Amino acid sequence: MADRKLTPERFARGMTFDEYVTYAGTPDNLKREGSMAPRKDFSGFLREAYDRARLTDDQVGAIRWLVAQPNGPRKILMLAEEWSSDCRRDLPMVARLAEVGGLDLGIFTRDGQKMGREPKANPVESPNADLMNQFLFERDGTTYQSIPIVAFYTKDLAYLYHYTEFPAIYHKDRVVGAIRAPKSGESKEQTTERGTRDFFALQASPFFQVWACAGIDEMLTKLHERLVVGSLA
Repeated sequence: MADRKLTPERFARGMTFDEYVTYAGTPDNLKREGSMAPRKDFSGFLREAYDRARLTDDQVGAIRWLVAQPNGPRKILMLAEEWSSDCRRDLPMVARLAEVGGLDLGIFTRDGQKMGREPKANPVESPNADLMNQFLFERDGTTYQSIPIVAFYTKDLAYLYHYTEFPAIYHKDRVVGAIRAPKSGESKEQTTERGTRDFFALQASPFFQVWACAGIDEMLTKLHERLVVGSLA
């Protein structure tokens, strides 16, 4: 297992959900580089999504059971950027999970002024590169700065488990690839415009909430396995 140490002082530098949402709408945040387009103010969207977010009774019972166990989860570190649809989907639900479970949530931005595109975060450019580089996603020998990262720790900040980007049930590459694929008779510009429009429609559909719930279920399931078995497969 990679070294994922976290000190109380470092964790304390994270933002609460309310602080992060407020920050998302500030000029300092909006002038930072986004993904493919200038950043837009998603603070209202995140507040509304949080107001709508609800956990099931079983999810509430599960997180409270986990928290009550010796060395159960007590703190959540989350790396996020609000331009990411995956972060916008999961962040309100994670905030609710922390709230009902009584966990401390610390939210950190992944990037500095420039969007992180390299295999590893650059400490010169990102103030939270030390955190991001503990949770790089690896595929076929290449690492990626995938977000969101939702990492769970004990009261004493012993690492338990982390979730990356989207739940396993959401085959994002296949689904989004099909949505953005050219259709007969479309120009390149038409494909881009229509694909972007259809992807935003997907984000507004019930399926995004299905995947948000699946993300919470995955987190709870992995934490249960970690505590009961002592490790993860």
